[in-house]
Order: sequence, then structure tokens, then C-alpha cells
Amino acid sequence: MTTPATGPGAPGPGHDAPDTPRPGTGTNGTGTTGTGETPGSDGVPVPAGAAPVRRFWAARRVPAAVLAALVLGGAGLLLYDVAAVRADRQAMAWRRELADGLATRPLDDTWVVVGAAVAAVLGLWLLVLAATPGLREILPMRREHADVRAGLDREAAALALRDRAMEVSGVQSVRVRVRRSKAAVKAVSHFRDLDEVRADVESAMATGVEELGLAHPPAVTVRVARPPRKG
Repeated sequence: MTTPATGPGAPGPGHDAPDTPRPGTGTNGTGTTGTGETPGSDGVPVPAGAAPVRRFWAARRVPAAVLAALVLGGAGLLLYDVAAVRADRQAMAWRRELADGLATRPLDDTWVVVGAAVAAVLGLWLLVLAATPGLREILPMRREHADVRAGLDREAAALALRDRAMEVSGVQSVRVRVRRSKAAVKAVSHFRDLDEVRADVESAMATGVEELGLAHPPAVTVRVARPPRKG
């Protein structure tokens, strides 16, 4: 036999005890915690004002290493030649020929134009590498944790969507191509009405894209056709 608790803080008859929020997990009635964070799907709070998910940036190790090696080699060679001239030695032949050529060749000379064009193309290429993120094969995923960034390979995403489409009744084969903002699905159906198969495939693709957890879900286009006739 039990006796009801009494006292100023005890709940009255017919009333449930109020829920006591645990430390650090209380909410303010708006879906956010008291610290301005929103709980993720795994219960770990994610900052409400977090920056939007962006693409992954490539390290560009190979272009950076090649450029550093060229600059280091050219600067070292030029510094050695300047030091040799300062030590009352004759300058290297390549530097004398280069200086004479730059002093005597007109600006509309073929080799001058070609050299300027090559330098401009290389400079533009380096600017493009510096201003673009690269890693186009990796699709950024939604951030479920404040300290974790995840990405999904486009081929893996295409394979997952293909498996989804193959589960649809009437689908014989599927080809899926996933890009950053679009996903093209080409299915071959050997029975059932094409419109019905297309509707089922579109529904399966919508579910599959949602399950991928991408930060920017691609727009899906579905095409369904009959297999080619043999003979």
C-alpha cells in the first residue's frame, strides 16, 4: 500500500506530475534549446545559426606543388646568376639571350605573342583553381552534427537510386546518372503500363533522394521505355 506524497510541491489529485527538463536539454517551446541550438536527428544539438552547407574544396596539391617547384627553381637559378654577376663573373648565356631578345624583338613578334598567350592561359588557369572548390564527385550531405561534415560520392548515390528503381514492379533495367543539381533516370519496362511504371519510379526516386540525406537534393527526371525489339 502506498500513500500519496503531500507537501507544497506535490501534484494535486487527478493531475499528472509536470515533466522536469534535464539539464542542457530543455526547450523554449520553439523547437530550439535554451542555448539557441536545434536538436539533430541523433539528439546532438546543432547550432541554429550555423552556416549553410557548402561544397567540399579540393586541396589542389599537384598544381600547388608544380607551381612551387617552378617558382623555386626559377628564383634559385636567377639568384645564383645575379650573385655570380656581382662576383665579377659573366652572366649565363640564357639570361643574356633573353635580355637581348626582350630588348630587340618588337611586341608584335610571333614568339612574344605566343609567350604572352601561354602566360595568360596559365594565370587564368591558376585563378580558376583558386576560385572554384573542385571535388565535383562529392555531394555534400545535411549536417546532423555541428562538428561533422559528410559527403556522398555521386556514383554511390546513383547506385543507391538504381537499386531503388529496380524494386519497382515491371522495371527490367535502369540507368541513373547523378549530377550536382540533377539526376537522370532511364528505365526499361518489359510489362505493365508505362505511365504506371513511371509514376512508381518517380515515387521511389523521391523516397530514395530523401534517404540519401543530401544538403541540396537533385531534381529527378524519369524516362521509361520499352526494351528494343530483337531481330
